[in-house]
Amino acid sequence: MATLLGPESPWMGGKKWSRNRNIVTRIRQSQIAGRGFSRGTQLPEALLQERDKRAKWHGIPILLQELYESSQLNSDYTRTHTVLKELSSLLSMEAMSFVTEDRKTAQESTFPNTYTFDLFGGVDLLVELLMRPTLTTLQKPKMNDDLMKDCLSVLYNCCICTEGVTKSLASRDDFVLFLFTLMTNKKTFLQTATLIEDILGVKKEMIQLEWIPNLSGLVQSFDQQQLANFCRILSVTISEPDVGNDDKHTLLAKNAQQKRNTSPSRAEVNQVTLLNIPGFIERLCKLATRKVSEATGTSNFLQELEEWYTWLDNTLVLDALMQIATDEAEHSSTGRTQPLLQHRLPQSMKMVHEIMYKVEVLYVLCVLLMGRQRNQVHKMLAEFRLIPGLNNLFEKLIWRKYTASNHVVHGQHENCDCSPEISFKIQFLRLLQSFSDHHENKYLLLNAQELNELSAISLKANIPEVEALVNTDRSLVCDGKKGLLTRLLTVMKREPPDSSFRFWQARAVESFLRGATSYADQMFLLKRGLLEHILFCIIDSGCKSRDVLQSYFDLLGELMKFNTDAFKRFNKYVNTEEKFQVFLTQINSSLVDSNMLVRCIVLSLDRFESQTEDVKVVEVLSECCLLSYMARVENRLSFLFRLVNIINVQTLTQENVSCLNTSLVILMLARRRGKLPFYLNALREKEYAEKYPGCLLNNFHNLLHFWQHHYLNKDKDSTCLENSSCIPFSFWKETVSVLLGEDRTSSCAIISYIDEPYMELDRDHLGD
Repeated sequence: MATLLGPESPWMGGKKWSRNRNIVTRIRQSQIAGRGFSRGTQLPEALLQERDKRAKWHGIPILLQELYESSQLNSDYTRTHTVLKELSSLLSMEAMSFVTEDRKTAQESTFPNTYTFDLFGGVDLLVELLMRPTLTTLQKPKMNDDLMKDCLSVLYNCCICTEGVTKSLASRDDFVLFLFTLMTNKKTFLQTATLIEDILGVKKEMIQLEWIPNLSGLVQSFDQQQLANFCRILSVTISEPDVGNDDKHTLLAKNAQQKRNTSPSRAEVNQVTLLNIPGFIERLCKLATRKVSEATGTSNFLQELEEWYTWLDNTLVLDALMQIATDEAEHSSTGRTQPLLQHRLPQSMKMVHEIMYKVEVLYVLCVLLMGRQRNQVHKMLAEFRLIPGLNNLFEKLIWRKYTASNHVVHGQHENCDCSPEISFKIQFLRLLQSFSDHHENKYLLLNAQELNELSAISLKANIPEVEALVNTDRSLVCDGKKGLLTRLLTVMKREPPDSSFRFWQARAVESFLRGATSYADQMFLLKRGLLEHILFCIIDSGCKSRDVLQSYFDLLGELMKFNTDAFKRFNKYVNTEEKFQVFLTQINSSLVDSNMLVRCIVLSLDRFESQTEDVKVVEVLSECCLLSYMARVENRLSFLFRLVNIINVQTLTQENVSCLNTSLVILMLARRRGKLPFYLNALREKEYAEKYPGCLLNNFHNLLHFWQHHYLNKDKDSTCLENSSCIPFSFWKETVSVLLGEDRTSSCAIISYIDEPYMELDRDHLGD
């Protein structure tokens, strides 16, 4: 005993209440230091029995000793399984309480049984048991599926209840890769997949999918249900870290990181690995678009779904209940009265099941659509008719006709535990956004009749059809009376004013318009009342959500850009001074949110002023209150002052860098008309009027240096700037170079407007 516990054993003296603490401390010290005994169960059985009741260990150390002894190489595992079941019963209730209640901080006091199990080496023993076939060449009895399933379930319970277990398992690459080999066994697939998902979620370094033995064969062996579950694991392996907060990372930090990491990230490598698996994308498309029976057997299905979801927080529990429901259905032929689960649960569970897995499948497809292999993915999604399939599911599954009265929405960047229904809708909208954004396949969101309508609009306006529309394969477009885009517009108009769905809906529709401006696309949406709907939301609905308002400002800008019909419709809706002032107040309340609309108005005004031979243009210039407002130079200068003043190099993000580009648009258009010196002098006068000479222009000078550093190495960003403004990127570059000129005698160089004592041109933040 002294050998095990050392000279300061609790049995050598001291107060009785400290004995248990000393035992626990010794065990932890041995585990950390790697010296002394390797398992708590190596303590003498008499000692464990003596301390068990007082320490409230519930016999777990004794059971672990028996588990160890009964699982030696010459064992047939019969007794091992019996002991493990007894241990499992002690641990399962703690795991269930963790799932059914708010997720508590995992600690000893909250989950004493699981903590004790890990403390006395239970986790390590189960890992050893599972991996034993790979660690020895000796002949041994094969572990049966039920025992293996229980080992995996107990490990999962320990992961969710005991701090540090998941991280410890995640640090063992050999064990993680071994778990993937267990997925070939259909009977243990569910438990294995759930454990892997939990482990990968905390793993410090992303696993490389190509390390998994025979990954292609493994994936091809999955049935559709298993593949859907596997997508939950894949989502962790193909997503860049912190992708959800991408807009919040400063561009300065992101550029520095890109400079350090020139090779493809692990997530990008994993995406390529998946795309190389034969039939993978085709099967995901089938999963995403397969139909589900709508028969629920209850008129109050939605309430039932939400109630079940409050505790169906992980796939393990969900699939277990699905299996119960299936087993009950198989015994229904007896004619006896079936339990409540049989009457109420199966159809509801099947619906939730399908929705939850579709969320994961759509997420994987969405990430792949945004990756470096985007064109390859696009081609496959079109070929396998993903969009027509989703269109057929739209009203029956994706957007069934109901409104949850207690629906609590959340903004774009809020953390929220969404129900499966909400997650499914948001993921669907994100997929549409990624699919349409700057890609010619966007016309697959329409049906044949709607494509013909676009052609007719172009013909009537005497303008050529866009090439992407002409090249669209009509065998791959949507079926039915309405295309997916039209269906989306219909539900968009029915959403409550502050619904977070409005944000994602507007983003999806805006992505259809982004890129080179298409008059036909704009008119297609204008005819369906989109502009009036947007203005109602901004002016009359009382919407307070900044995320929703930002998405509507961006959409309005794309819808109105260079389009005289849109400005006429605007003027017809905003028909009073009161409405116009409300509109301006919304714009001015946050230029970060509304600057893309400001840019659209400035660009449109500039084009219209160069087309005064057109009677329609002259009419809209003279009548539209919005164009008249922006035509006043003092208003354009006011926007310019604020746009330059609300950003600096250190605070630039993907979200607010548009403010810099909008200020540049204002100055580029001024340069075209020979008025750039006037605008720069106005900035100088503003500085002196506000009594901070040099501050505004120094800041703008630094911002333009960053602009050069950021954009001149990014083809995609430069193309987007050119397409959205219809200003050649060469003119963008020229204007920035002129503004950054070092000749103090140049009337177009910023440096000429900063008095010598106030020059603080700090370029250190850009690095080398």
